[in-house]
Amino acid sequence: MKNIAVLTSGGDSPGMNAAIRAVVRTCIYNNLRVFGINKGFNGLIHGDVMEMDVSSVADIIQRGGTLLRTARCEEFETEEGFNKTLNIINIFNFDGIIIIGGDGTLRGAKDLSDSGIPCVGIPATIDNDLPFTDYTIGFDTALNTILDAVNKIRDTTTSHERVSIIEVMGRKSGNIALYAGLAGGAESIVVPEMEFSFDSICKKLLQGKNRGKLHSIIMLAEGVGNAIELAEDIEKKLGMEVRITILGYLQRGGAPTAFDRILASRYGAKAVELLIQGKHGRVVGIKDNKIIDEDIGDALKTDKKFNNEMYELAKVLSI
Repeated sequence: MKNIAVLTSGGDSPGMNAAIRAVVRTCIYNNLRVFGINKGFNGLIHGDVMEMDVSSVADIIQRGGTLLRTARCEEFETEEGFNKTLNIINIFNFDGIIIIGGDGTLRGAKDLSDSGIPCVGIPATIDNDLPFTDYTIGFDTALNTILDAVNKIRDTTTSHERVSIIEVMGRKSGNIALYAGLAGGAESIVVPEMEFSFDSICKKLLQGKNRGKLHSIIMLAEGVGNAIELAEDIEKKLGMEVRITILGYLQRGGAPTAFDRILASRYGAKAVELLIQGKHGRVVGIKDNKIIDEDIGDALKTDKKFNNEMYELAKVLSI
């Protein structure tokens, strides 16, 4: 190994910069040249490459987003685009590539690996929807961002005695809604993985109102349904005033938490170590607070399991 490249792709997540920093400095510590690829696979296709040094990653560990920027790239999924990618890799003589991102990004890393390009993937997505690892980079920060918003929303809903529906991100995964709902004391948590009853939600709202509760919070995962329709149905059936807050991209921004900075640093260093050891076609993760690595193909085949125990706990505590 002489030349290692690093890129971020897909949706950004807080902590990506900490991972980039760890990759760059671990490479330099081991006397390797390191190159940053701008704008993900799109930059790789078009040769948007820059050599990096220690100063390139100074003062970025606390920043959200990604220094290397990111972009979706449909061209990479075409045969022509993929061949362009292989040509650029040969032109710059990359001996290995570290690819940071979520499910789609890691599948791109697998495609490159299957074509003979030494790659290591680092899981980074606020959705925390990659089952081979306990945590992905950005999830903890997004969760704390949501909780900060919940605390503020609770203040105003209590003052006006309203019901608040808070829609959070997560695509087809309810992890963010589940964790935020439990930590934020939501009365109801609506996620794609669990069937929910509108009548059950209404019953909880009425029970809270009858015992003098001044506000109620419903945590809604974006992949379930329409927050506006849910609000309208509650108002029609119960006559309660409902307000909707869609947090959107707010969840992706902000300085990463200490947990995400440390996790990303550990992931980045491990990824470089694997390439140095001649291990590639791998993805790193964390299990029981230990950094692990496994075959990227096997990792992406891992069945996604929802935390039913935590979901039931949230129901118990929301009575």
